[in-house]
Amino acid sequence: MPETHSLILHICTKEAWQEAQTSMEYCPPSLGEFGFIHFSRPEQVLDVANSLFRGNTNLLLLWVDPHKVEAELRWEASGGEQYPHLYGPLNLEAVLAVQDFVPDGDGVFRDLV
Repeated sequence: MPETHSLILHICTKEAWQEAQTSMEYCPPSLGEFGFIHFSRPEQVLDVANSLFRGNTNLLLLWVDPHKVEAELRWEASGGEQYPHLYGPLNLEAVLAVQDFVPDGDGVFRDLV
């Protein structure tokens, strides 16, 4: 796993990541719906996962180098915290690692590994 001090993370389905491999860029529904792709810092991602994806066992965690993204990356306030939002498709070269992201048996996400 890459060093996490400056990386941002994104949760996606396995199918969405497979589609990205074919199209050579990642464009989730949030890009069309909100105009950006949601990301988190490593210390934020478990809260996000448990709020939005609790119990989902079909997920991947993308570890992304923010210095390698080609679209505009903005840090914006949401729920009292700053989250990174990417205003455009995610170029695959910025993804340093992809890992399975599976909750515990009770559906709760507790660990990043």
